[in-house]
Amino acid sequence: MRRFLGSLRGQLVLLIISALVLAQAISLWLFVDERGLAVRAALGAEAAGRAANVARLIEEAPQELQASILRAADSPLVRFDVTSESAVDHLNHVDGGSVEARMRALLGPEDDRPIRVELHKAEGTLTPMSHINPDGNNMHLQVMRGGLLTLEMTVSVGLQDGRWLNVDTRFNRPPLQWPVVSTLSFGITAALLLVAVIWFLLNRLIGPLRRVASAAESFGRGEAPGTLPATGPREVRDLTVAFNNMQDRLTRHIADRTRVLAALGHDLRSPLTALRVHAELVDEDDIRDSMISSIEEMQDMVERTLAFAHGMATSEEAQTVELRAFLEKLQQDMHGGFEIGDIGQIRVRLRPNAMRRALRNLIVNAQRYGGGATVSARGGAETVVIEILDSGPGIPDADMERVFEPFFRLEKSRSRDTGGTGLGLSIARTIARAHGGDVHLENRAEGGLIAALVLPRKGSDQS
Repeated sequence: MRRFLGSLRGQLVLLIISALVLAQAISLWLFVDERGLAVRAALGAEAAGRAANVARLIEEAPQELQASILRAADSPLVRFDVTSESAVDHLNHVDGGSVEARMRALLGPEDDRPIRVELHKAEGTLTPMSHINPDGNNMHLQVMRGGLLTLEMTVSVGLQDGRWLNVDTRFNRPPLQWPVVSTLSFGITAALLLVAVIWFLLNRLIGPLRRVASAAESFGRGEAPGTLPATGPREVRDLTVAFNNMQDRLTRHIADRTRVLAALGHDLRSPLTALRVHAELVDEDDIRDSMISSIEEMQDMVERTLAFAHGMATSEEAQTVELRAFLEKLQQDMHGGFEIGDIGQIRVRLRPNAMRRALRNLIVNAQRYGGGATVSARGGAETVVIEILDSGPGIPDADMERVFEPFFRLEKSRSRDTGGTGLGLSIARTIARAHGGDVHLENRAEGGLIAALVLPRKGSDQS
């Protein structure tokens, strides 16, 4: 679940569903509020009409019938009473303006009697209405309980004889509801969006993005993913085209540098051969031998440079190999020149010939300067680390990175047997980085050196 929510697809799905829920909740709240206003208006109009009619009846009926009229007008939610004082003791009744206007319309334009309206929220526990019988009170309390928002309205209407008709009514605002139709509508809308918008459009977006990411990973390991098709939305097509252009430019740049390096090495062969011929004509043995040795060293460096350039220019398909079997084959090729330590069942994707060359350079360095080599490997979630351990003197910390520079040698003698050409580590790191990895050196606490060749595990079969 965390992996899904961490993806672009999951985050967009979550965002759209959250937006739908929020929009639906706001719409429902607005609907309920409008519904509540409509109910209030309807009940207020109904109470105003009943109050106006009862006021007329009281004024027109004989004294002995007025009590019967009031009892007949009462209901579980509305109470009518005639008193000498107004139940509304103040004139600031802005909320009741519509009720007063409706009553005056019913009473007639010539009727100018005082009308007072008070509207407020009911607070605390509802008390029974004393004027209603027990059954009516039970019905009233049953209707009003349940945590609903209860509103109370009191209307005082002046009668012609100076008394006041007081009308008390209670009604509740409808609660927040989620009707079945709204739920079904929300579900259908969400499903259509997820199918029609999310899965269809995101597949057009995520598919090309994944291809670009996979191609970038392959290109970083030195593989040639080829030209990607420009599909999907315009922005994704632009990204794909930019990646294809970058891949072409980098490939041409590396090829041009490799060709220049190879041509330079090739062109140096002729003057070195001529120098060798001239050196053979020198009479003094010491001078002749010294010149020939220097020329041979230069020829060896040129040959290694040519081999390095050839290796960079050679296109080799990557393969997924079982690492122990791969190292055992290299051990046979080197006639048992190193020991194989602890290696689990690790599979890694690499270019076999190039990787054999990189490992051979690291192992030869360990044999030459560290008195022997032991190769082990460990696999992590993201990388595979191949370690070459020796028991030599190690390398000063200040030179840990300098030894990777081409032609740099810690051994300052001119002997190729002890100092080499200074290209071995440079070639090994170049090959490792072409795989998307690297080579690091570290001195061991017990003495010796660790050369760690790190390869990315992405794209490999993990076990």
